[in-house]
Amino acid sequence: MSEGVFCRNGRVREHLDRLVASSKAPGIQYVVVDSAQVVFAHDGGWADIRRRAALGPATTMMAYSMSKTITAVAVLQLVEANRIRLDAPVVEYVSGIPYGPQATVRQLLAHTSGVPNPIPLRWVHLADRHAALDEGAALAKVLREHPRLSFPPGSKYAYSNIGYWLLGRVVEEASGEPFTTYVESHVLRPLDAPPAELAYSIPDPSRHAAGYLARYSVMNLVKRFLIEGELVGEYDGRWLSIRSHYVNGPAFGGLVGTARAFGRFLQDQLASRSRLLGEGVRGLLYAPQHVGRGTPIPMTLGWHVSDLAGIRYFYKEGGGGGFHSMMRLYPDPGLATVMMANATGFDVRAALDAADTRFVR
Repeated sequence: MSEGVFCRNGRVREHLDRLVASSKAPGIQYVVVDSAQVVFAHDGGWADIRRRAALGPATTMMAYSMSKTITAVAVLQLVEANRIRLDAPVVEYVSGIPYGPQATVRQLLAHTSGVPNPIPLRWVHLADRHAALDEGAALAKVLREHPRLSFPPGSKYAYSNIGYWLLGRVVEEASGEPFTTYVESHVLRPLDAPPAELAYSIPDPSRHAAGYLARYSVMNLVKRFLIEGELVGEYDGRWLSIRSHYVNGPAFGGLVGTARAFGRFLQDQLASRSRLLGEGVRGLLYAPQHVGRGTPIPMTLGWHVSDLAGIRYFYKEGGGGGFHSMMRLYPDPGLATVMMANATGFDVRAALDAADTRFVR
């Protein structure tokens, strides 16, 4: 390792350790990859404050909406297999939805469908009740409560968790398999991501981080209005723990994993040939989308688009009860990064900006 690389890596470690020391999050995972290797990795802080369990590379955390890009890959695999048509109405695959025949699969992927997006924080259940969940009934209840489109499909860009929940049902209908079974077989397994590192359930409670809310935060003050009381744990110093749980719709936010496991997915996308997608549909995953009469939006069929000091990147953020994360793919320097933290209010965008700048510029 050159002296310059050593100094850079040391500064990044110091930055991440300061975030933990200043109570920005109990613990943080950060990984930088290229197509062939892990360029840099750091894990620090606490996975569980009460148990004094250190957060390490094998500690799993809730990924929440980072899961959506994986859902998009599953849809595009089935497009490639001619089992889903991107511009087909969603009702061709999912019956009984209240939004009519206008919204298409493509529009669900790009968040231009008009399907509403109520706050999803109550669409969860405790981990010990996971086996009893009736996902179909949970989705049907949400659709009954939110039966009207927010705008005509294709006319605007607006984020929708319900839209990606519906994509999970599209995958089920097109593949003939439960959504999680399909993804585990056709996306996670080809990545050589073992279930202990990336899955739709907590693989090992002893290695799973506790999620937290900062004691002195607006979110803590209003938590009773946003989340179920049974999810609220106990205070550990500056932090309030959130009990282990799952989202009701795995397609919009159900993955549990490590930063390194998500790094494997990003490495596949950086590679000259993907194990998951042929070149045609991989291009669709990164193709800019538009609304109306061609107005561009900062969205592809599965990624949001932004830049860091002029360097373009694709990203997906995930946040919810006790965790906050983001993964980014920088095509031009051929690098990708993942940061995961066990604190709802952690400013993952600012933390990634500061860390990634050391590697991509």
